[in-house]
Amino acid sequence: MQISDKRTITRWIIMGASFLTVIFILWNTYYLFQIFKEEEHAKMELWADAMETINNADLDTDITLPSTIIQNNTSIPIINTDKSGKVLRIANIDEAIMKDSVLAEQYIKDFKSINPPITSGDSQYVYYGNSDLLNVLKYYPFALGLIIVLFGGVIYNFYKATKAGAQNRLWAGMAKETAHQIGTPLSSLLGWIEIMRADDVDETTVVEIEKDVHRLQTIAERFSKIGSEPALEERDIVAETEKSFQYLKSRFSSQVQFSFTAPNHAVNVFLNPELHSWTIENLVKNAIDAMRGKGTLDVVIEEKEKFVKIKVSDSGKGIPKAQFRKVFEPGFTTKK
Repeated sequence: MQISDKRTITRWIIMGASFLTVIFILWNTYYLFQIFKEEEHAKMELWADAMETINNADLDTDITLPSTIIQNNTSIPIINTDKSGKVLRIANIDEAIMKDSVLAEQYIKDFKSINPPITSGDSQYVYYGNSDLLNVLKYYPFALGLIIVLFGGVIYNFYKATKAGAQNRLWAGMAKETAHQIGTPLSSLLGWIEIMRADDVDETTVVEIEKDVHRLQTIAERFSKIGSEPALEERDIVAETEKSFQYLKSRFSSQVQFSFTAPNHAVNVFLNPELHSWTIENLVKNAIDAMRGKGTLDVVIEEKEKFVKIKVSDSGKGIPKAQFRKVFEPGFTTKK
């Protein structure tokens, strides 16, 4: 089995285990909720029996135990009414209910929707709601559902990033291999250039061919650096930029008016020569493409206090403002 297949199986196992864990937690929460609900119902039946005992007690009856049962309820909200709906007593609820019949009716309606009322004796009803603990548990599955969504999003992004990383490593490997394969014929071409010089071939032609061969060497070097940490060297950014600029200027139509403006002194910065020239060339080529081979192109280097600014501008139609942030994203292009 290939490594990639094993990794895929491992990811699915992790996601499946996570899903089963979440299902188990949800089921366990529901189970606990039902247990607590049944316990509270049993407590309310006991409370109703205790209240009935107190209501029917005579002077000789010991009501210590029923009174203790009633007093020990400190969490479950209760409304005790007679047959006509008159509130007789309340517990763990706003005392304003005793004076506000509308509010009392609303509470009774809410309690009836949560739990069926309990009959106390022949003439009283006990309406009760959920304790704070049950109310918290009631919303727990929703909170857990949100966590599941977030967790799923994290897993999806992790999977997507892992897949993208594998693709990037593949492209980087292909680029390095391409650079390696190009290197062999380039070495032969350099040998042929020396043979041409020995055969007294026109020096101008030989120089131009040599420039292009060195150019191919630079391109191969660029490809070999893809996916690697670039090595930075202290170089004059003015000279490096102008070298790339002049090379391109000599190879494009005279219908493009080139302009290069820079400080008249060396400006040393740390850069990678191959990658810097690659960047400048891409910007210049894109600018010329935008002008369709005809117009004005300006390259301006400005030295600031803590950085150097290189501006490449052209007389083309430009890029819509809505796409400004996408310009430097990998693969972005406005070309059709």
